[in-house]
Amino acid sequence: MRLIDTHCHIHDRAFDGDRDAMLDRARQAGLELMVTLGSNLADSHAALALAERERDVVAAAGVHPHDAAEATDADLDALEELASHQRVALVGEIGLDFYRKLSPRDRQLAVLRRQLETAGRVGKPVAVHTREADEDMMPLLSAWSREMGGALPDGRPLGVMHYFSADVATARRYVELGFVISIHTSVTHPKATLLAEVAREIPLEHLVLETDSPYGAPQRYRGKRNEPAYVAEAATRVAELKGQQPALVAEETARNAQRVLGVGVAAGGRATW
Repeated sequence: MRLIDTHCHIHDRAFDGDRDAMLDRARQAGLELMVTLGSNLADSHAALALAERERDVVAAAGVHPHDAAEATDADLDALEELASHQRVALVGEIGLDFYRKLSPRDRQLAVLRRQLETAGRVGKPVAVHTREADEDMMPLLSAWSREMGGALPDGRPLGVMHYFSADVATARRYVELGFVISIHTSVTHPKATLLAEVAREIPLEHLVLETDSPYGAPQRYRGKRNEPAYVAEAATRVAELKGQQPALVAEETARNAQRVLGVGVAAGGRATW
C-alpha cells in the first residue's frame, strides 16, 4: 500500500534506541512520507533536524497547547522564521486542550491566534489539536477561514484536524471551513465508535491518516509504542468501514495528504516541492 503518516513525533526520544530500524519498518510497510511535528521551539528544531536527514520525512513547527504557558513572544517570532523553511510543511502542532489544561485557557487562545497568523503569513497549512475545546475552536477557525478565503493562497486546504475526536456534524463543519479530517490508528479500538462513524460518513476525499507516534497504538499493538508503519492498520479499518479496498483508501488518503502538504514524492522516496 502507498501510505503517508500525516502526524507523528518520530524525533521523540522514544525512538532514540531504534530510529533507523523504525524508519526501515515504515518504508517496508509502504510509507512514502512521514510528518514529524514539534511541540515547542526546541522540539520543532529537533523535528526539522530529522527532516533534513531523512529523504521521506518532513517537519512541522509550532507550540502545542500544553506548552503555551512557557512560549514567549520571542519563541513565537523564532517559530515563524522556522516555519518558512522548505522542509517545514505545516505550522503545528497547535491548538487548544481544555481536557488536561496544562496551560491557562487565555494563553492557549493567544498562542493559537498568533500561530494562525503565522500560517497565513508563511502560506502553510496548520495541524490542529483540539480536545474538549470545539466550542472555542470552531469560531476561531471560522474567522480564520473567512480571512483566508477558505483556502491557502495557492488553493490548498487550510490544514488538518489532528486525532479527530468529535462527531460527524462537527467534522462536516470543519471540512466546510477548508480542513481535512485525520483518522488516527485508534479507529481500530473496539470502543472508538465516534471516530468509526466519522471515518464511515465523511467522504474519502476529506480524510488523511496518522499514528501520532509514539502515542496511541492500534488495537493489535495496544499497550506498545506506536510507530508510522502501523498507519496501515488505520487504512485497513477505514476500508472496512467504507466497504472499500485498503489499497484504495491508502492511495486516496496519501493523495489528500500530498495536496495538503504541497509535496510530491520522487523516485527513491524523496519529498519534493
